[in-house]
Amino acid sequence: MRNVTKDNITDVFMSYMGPETPERLRVVLGSMVKHLHDFAREVNLTHDEWNKGIAFLEAAAEISDAERHEYVLLSDVLGLSSLIDLLHADPDGTSSSVLGPFHISGSPKLELGGDLRKDCDAQVLLAQGCVKDPDGNPISGATLDIWQTAPNGLYSSQDPDQDTYSFHGLQTVGADGRYAFTSVRPVEYTVPSDGPVGDILRACGRHPWRPSHLHFIVEAPGFRPLVTEVFPEDDQYLDQDTVFGVREDLVMRYQNMPAGSFPETGFALSGAVDEAYLKVDFDLTLVPA
Repeated sequence: MRNVTKDNITDVFMSYMGPETPERLRVVLGSMVKHLHDFAREVNLTHDEWNKGIAFLEAAAEISDAERHEYVLLSDVLGLSSLIDLLHADPDGTSSSVLGPFHISGSPKLELGGDLRKDCDAQVLLAQGCVKDPDGNPISGATLDIWQTAPNGLYSSQDPDQDTYSFHGLQTVGADGRYAFTSVRPVEYTVPSDGPVGDILRACGRHPWRPSHLHFIVEAPGFRPLVTEVFPEDDQYLDQDTVFGVREDLVMRYQNMPAGSFPETGFALSGAVDEAYLKVDFDLTLVPA
């Protein structure tokens, strides 16, 4: 096509696709380009602004590595990650929420009632619940990949002073579907703001804070995997999560438990916790695949 104009360029792009182009690719890529072209026309995008956008993408690529995923972070702070979760939400199951850029595969085995706190000098948190189906039946053999920040607000992948799998564990539930472990209360933290995504946040007058949360990836044969996180109801950033990850059904409550009430059996720390501690009960519902 030699007569390309600002009005027909989108149609010309679509006409260049060959007959062997997979239909889903034609739909997704075609729609993306249509919206991209419409965006440029709508705002009358200048060369300078376009160059700044290219520079942003280059900077995001340059700062990304095996442990830092700037494009994932960009998707998170633009709300795209959460929007995709919401588009595919099933009302019969626990809501999904963003994976985030700090998950590490290969977490070590965490026995039922096991401890993630280890030698951390912070108040004990007892977390427990049931993995169940939409009818309330426990799901035997489900696995939970669990991770969280340390009390300094850093994940182990961010902090050279932490062990690789600090505050990470992989737990398999029994026939009753129950999971249980001890840890410490996660804290609020900021997403990385020293790169190009941080520049966007500052330019928009936005803060980089996330409410504190516990992460879960829950899997069981015959069920859809669940990637989610749960948030305490008293967190100051609950209604201002910079990555839009909070859902109403993911809000939980920490109970203040008195000294001397820690379970005498069933936990790695049983018999070793004399002081007051926190407890949270939170069930996780998986939907059939």
